[in-house]
Amino acid sequence: MKGPLFYAKILLFGEYGIIKDSKGLSIPYNAAKGALIIPKNAAEGHSSSNQSLAGFAEHLAALQEKDPAVFSFDLDRLQQDISNGLYFDSTIPQGYGIGSSGALVAAIYDNYAQRKITVLENLTREKLLELKELFGTMESFFHGKSSGLDPLNSYLSLPILIHAQDHIASTAIPSQHTAGKGAVFLIDSGQVGETAPMVQLFMEQMKQEGFRNMLKDQFIKHTDACVEDFVNGNVSSLFSNIRQLSKVVLDHFKPMIPTEFHALWQEGLKTNDYYLKLCGSGGGGYILGFTPDLEKAQKALKNYHLEVVYNF
Repeated sequence: MKGPLFYAKILLFGEYGIIKDSKGLSIPYNAAKGALIIPKNAAEGHSSSNQSLAGFAEHLAALQEKDPAVFSFDLDRLQQDISNGLYFDSTIPQGYGIGSSGALVAAIYDNYAQRKITVLENLTREKLLELKELFGTMESFFHGKSSGLDPLNSYLSLPILIHAQDHIASTAIPSQHTAGKGAVFLIDSGQVGETAPMVQLFMEQMKQEGFRNMLKDQFIKHTDACVEDFVNGNVSSLFSNIRQLSKVVLDHFKPMIPTEFHALWQEGLKTNDYYLKLCGSGGGGYILGFTPDLEKAQKALKNYHLEVVYNF
């Protein structure tokens, strides 16, 4: 068995802000993907992934026992497949902020859910929220707390616009200009980031009134403007707002930025050759970059490999 492919995702805008009802925009990242596989023989298997799936199956069984009206999986078939060596064959790096566990959750739901909301039906706002909530509870096995957006994005394989926590919709984004000079790119920080400690740090900072005010008056304001600009194709305004957002993140989210990138971050703000922002919760993994001129950014960041995600 080789299941359908499920792709990574990139949260272009909305990290941390969506916890406090900022807008957000998440897009599929088709360069990294995974699929469920049952190996032909034991030698081809992946024991660590198989063991993780066994633990996940127990989590699903507990959810189903507690709330069978919401959670309905073919657990017998899942257990049988796990005993036959089922594993998630994935090129999505773990701890990099691009949804490795989200793709796995989407794949399990697609293969084993018994009352499945399919991507072919009319996906109303209610159905999207139902899926998001279900996916969040499923993914909590990996993160402790999950918004459910990563699995939702992977499952639908469509850009998702977050208006607020209880208002999400699939959306269209402007077509890429492959010959365009501007780009969104990823930089590998060279270290794994962990979501839970970063979110915990954010929640601690939220206890301070000054941080809460900054979040509302600056971070969310610029995030919302970036989302609007990106979806509507307002490129010049977008870069102006990204610059503001990048500066706010450097000033107020420094603990989430790997130390060796602080100077690089500042340099982008000084030269305007590129602007950096967090990809996911930060702490490591990928760093997201935006540039009006990819050639200039590549020269300025010549010591790093830039993976282009989108061209303007």
